[in-house]
Amino acid sequence: MAKKHGDFNQKIDYVFKVVLIGDSAVGKSQLLARFARNEFSLDSKATIGVEFQTRTLNIDHKTVKAQIWDTAGQERYRAVTSAYYRGAVGAMLVYDMTKRQSFDHVARWLEELRCHADKNIVIMLIGNKSDLSTLRAVPTEDAKEFAQRENLFFLETSALESINVESAFLTVLTEIYRVISKKALVANEESNSNGNSSLLKGTNIAIPLEKPAGNTSACCMSS
Repeated sequence: MAKKHGDFNQKIDYVFKVVLIGDSAVGKSQLLARFARNEFSLDSKATIGVEFQTRTLNIDHKTVKAQIWDTAGQERYRAVTSAYYRGAVGAMLVYDMTKRQSFDHVARWLEELRCHADKNIVIMLIGNKSDLSTLRAVPTEDAKEFAQRENLFFLETSALESINVESAFLTVLTEIYRVISKKALVANEESNSNGNSSLLKGTNIAIPLEKPAGNTSACCMSS
């Protein structure tokens, strides 16, 4: 079970970069504030530039620093660039369940993400503002079907009421850890078979997510 870690002097085993994407005003910054600092601001204003917050947790007895990046207003100018996605191993694709248009744009955001990010990035589709159930414009089944079709994790959240926010982030971070750990295990086994057993001893190695072979298609262009 992952827990917030209070000992900041302990060695960090992994740093995972996770990006928040989606239309303006869907609650990305509020989700970040709730997860990183357990805060929520009713008078939150759109900020310009890229922001990130960190939170350190224990996952499977390893110390993991989650570095969560927020577009912070860039999306309204369509200026989200490849630099924002670079190095990301997880993504939270957020829509507002009271605004159908924000859900209709999810496919576009997913296309952009897959163009710029690693092919094996772990993605969570989030329907935010579940506390406004009487204003629901996106049926849960619609989002579930999209997530299943695109092989995404899915949860409905409320940053305001702190519902499923922790679960959403921890699901993504735990899945990233599983992917990275599997790569490290394979690399270690291969090194041992070659008579070199020192590869993972006492070193903090960044294991890149594997890209599928044969995928040489040209990347799409952002609109």
